Amino acid sequence: MAAADALAGPSALRDVIDPQFHQNNFPAELHIKTELGLKLDKDDQICRLALTPAGCPLGPLHCPLRHTNPSAQNFQPPRQLPTHPRERERLSTVCKHWLRGLCKKGEACEFLHEYNLRRMPECWWYAKYGYCSAGDECLYAHPKERKAECPDYTRGFCKLGPSCPRKHIRKVACQSYLTGFCPLGPDCPKGQSKTEHTSTKSIRTT
Repeated sequence: MAAADALAGPSALRDVIDPQFHQNNFPAELHIKTELGLKLDKDDQICRLALTPAGCPLGPLHCPLRHTNPSAQNFQPPRQLPTHPRERERLSTVCKHWLRGLCKKGEACEFLHEYNLRRMPECWWYAKYGYCSAGDECLYAHPKERKAECPDYTRGFCKLGPSCPRKHIRKVACQSYLTGFCPLGPDCPKGQSKTEHTSTKSIRTT
């Protein structure tokens, strides 16, 4: 009884609690669409017949789609596929901002908005340092075979530091080796600084 009285009351209140709530057009929507140029509705959510001079035969009361003014970003032609390999690679990578619910580009985003384990973006920490504190719970891909291990860092020091293109994997040094001797030798699972290495020398011919 109370709901029926509310629906028979002022038009503003009736518009809010009307079962056809998807047809509500708030004053702020027009400002957001025209002044800010943002897209609030997807193309398949807007009734195209309502935008024609004849109008929608179902009317806003029975039409399942919204009868609203579209944004300038609605009903745009499909984007052309990029020709550059780097741009095509973006289309095969999941948007890292979308994974956190922070992407503001929506359908205009150049990255994928879908949860696909085969197309996850690379984990920055794992790609740079060879490890990630999140482990298997990390939302990003761990490219184990993408970077080769830096031999200089493995021996104890890399002069390139963070700018080294190879992987710097941190290891716990063997305490027995640091004191002078490790009974496990090269089979020790802990890191041991290796001072011996092979180097390529230029051979001069006379």
